[in-house]
Amino acid sequence: MRKPWLLFVLGVVLVLGGSALAWKVQTAGGIKVTEVTFPGAGGTPMSALLYVPKNATAPTPAPGVLAVHGYINSRETQSGFAIEFARRGYVVLALDQTGHGYSGGAAFSNGFGGPDGLNYLRGLKIVDPKNIGLEGHSMGGWTVLAAAATMPDAYKAVVLEGSSTGKPFAADGTPTWPRNLALVYSRYDEFSKLMWGVDKARDVTTSAKLRAVFGTTGAIEPGRVYGSVADGTARLLRTPSTTHPGDHISPTAIGHALDWFALTLTGGTPRPAGDQIWMWKEAGTGIALVGAVVLLLGTFELLLALPLFAPLRHAPQPTVTRRDRGWWGAMAITAILPALTYFPFFILGMLALKPNAILKQGITNQVLTWAVLGALLTLALGAIGKRERPVFTRQLPLSILIGVASLAVLYGALELVHRLFLVDFRFWVVALKRFSPAQAQLALVYVLPFTFAFGVTLRTLLARIPVAGDSGARLYASAILALSGGFALLLGLDYGALFLTGGLPTAFDPLSTVVAIQFLPLTALIAVVGVFTWRRTGGYAAASVLCGLLLTWYMVAGTATQVA
Repeated sequence: MRKPWLLFVLGVVLVLGGSALAWKVQTAGGIKVTEVTFPGAGGTPMSALLYVPKNATAPTPAPGVLAVHGYINSRETQSGFAIEFARRGYVVLALDQTGHGYSGGAAFSNGFGGPDGLNYLRGLKIVDPKNIGLEGHSMGGWTVLAAAATMPDAYKAVVLEGSSTGKPFAADGTPTWPRNLALVYSRYDEFSKLMWGVDKARDVTTSAKLRAVFGTTGAIEPGRVYGSVADGTARLLRTPSTTHPGDHISPTAIGHALDWFALTLTGGTPRPAGDQIWMWKEAGTGIALVGAVVLLLGTFELLLALPLFAPLRHAPQPTVTRRDRGWWGAMAITAILPALTYFPFFILGMLALKPNAILKQGITNQVLTWAVLGALLTLALGAIGKRERPVFTRQLPLSILIGVASLAVLYGALELVHRLFLVDFRFWVVALKRFSPAQAQLALVYVLPFTFAFGVTLRTLLARIPVAGDSGARLYASAILALSGGFALLLGLDYGALFLTGGLPTAFDPLSTVVAIQFLPLTALIAVVGVFTWRRTGGYAAASVLCGLLLTWYMVAGTATQVA
């Protein structure tokens, strides 16, 4: 800690530099990006990002596109599509579904917010109301289909990315509805059984449900246009080689959407589908996300150097002297147990802890069930001894203070880049977003049980894994392996089988499979925070508070709210 400000400064540089890069990309070519809010059905507040190209003016209205994210995502997830649509002269409304992001209401309500979004887009003077496309990923597809069903003459074409017509949440598709439909359905999509009734996504060409939409009795030929664009009956299937969440970062999947609107909408700016720059925006917000972690740790270290927090500063005392059979056994249990209990506890959480007036978020409740039951199981196995508790208790008050202060600085940085650049901290499906007022209140309900669960996890990790004499690099690597190794193995086996055979072994719960992808970086983050703070405080209280606060923020701000 001879230069405690170094990490802080590096974090600031990464956060500002990455965010500036992202802003530069999303506004390239004179595109203007603004945050808009408008009242939806029943006065429900709706939120979106509006992308306006230079060619869109009231005297010369441009084509419009309503672009909608999938379940437990938000408007920024669609930025790859939105940026490229706007670069081709389309006004884009990237909508937060109801119960997601900064839109009010409950998830799944009001047609997911789709009709409200289409109505708002059509009402803009800079948009040609007779020249509108609808694009949605996953549940965002059902959102735009709800708009198409409510306003059947208000659009010209639809792109469904990893989505479907019909059950469970949309009207049945026919050869004439929806108008001019392109389905981009990836060869390794995890939801093929739910959406199109086939066990393997690569067999979607033979889906009876999809053949009914295309009006054919034979297998559908990808790349062939069925029907007529002029009559509104055109149909097209594309099957890029990616996964359901992979659609968001696939130039091929995005390119297929661009090609379809180039064919079905008029008035855009011609540009090859391969001419894409959105990935640099993703790189920018990814750099900012890494910078956010560095900034958090740098802030903690800077504050720890203050006299107020001197009582927290202690040298760590590893209790393990060598990597013997007992150490490897502890490593295996620590790594495998969380992954082994993931699906059973997630399914239990879905069944036993449904969204309610207090705990309003379904996915957060499932994570909470897994985390708390895992902690209780660890306690039952006797992983925490009595001798550590007095140290934890002594450090807890100052740990709470330094943890809250560190998170406050990070939140301030996020608020700053939002105001300066209209971006958040994210890469792919991992995102740290600002709270809505309702989410901020809800976080207060979840933070204590999450902090308890992560406290048990960190104490177990720091008692079993650090070995006396290990270098810093080896300490971090061992901790990451202990917390992330089980999920790396689980996902490696799962997706390895998917890519080799086309079938997903965990197809019984594809949503939890996709959610598990986030557990790799998040468990690694817990490990890094744990080792970093332990090396400076000799305890796990500060890490417990930091992880409890940070991951509660991450989950509550980034998922869906089912109870308004």
